[in-house]
Amino acid sequence: QVQLVESGGGLVQPGGSLKLYCAASGSIFSIYAMGWFRQAPGKEREFVARITWSGTNIYYADSVKGRFTISRDNAKNTVYLQMSSLKPEDTAVYYCAASSILAVVATRYDYWGQGTQVTVSS
Repeated sequence: QVQLVESGGGLVQPGGSLKLYCAASGSIFSIYAMGWFRQAPGKEREFVARITWSGTNIYYADSVKGRFTISRDNAKNTVYLQMSSLKPEDTAVYYCAASSILAVVATRYDYWGQGTQVTVSS
């Protein structure tokens, strides 16, 4: 089994930056890719970014491309999401997810964290 714990969320002003963390534990060997998703109130969960543990395959949603950066630290079994130039529409609960395959669709991910709230507001 894999356990994922997100942290780093909080309140930030528009244009500001925030860094999210996702710590993985358990059967790490089964993880091939890690993804970030977000869900705003009243909306469906959407894909944000994905990275393989190797770090060689990275993909972003168009809505965050150029503003967000996903990275990983294999020694710490941790995936990061550096968010910059934040907009109010970025406000959502951000979830970390793990998959045994390369995917961007939420249904293809096997494990999920509890989520961390990101609020972008003045």
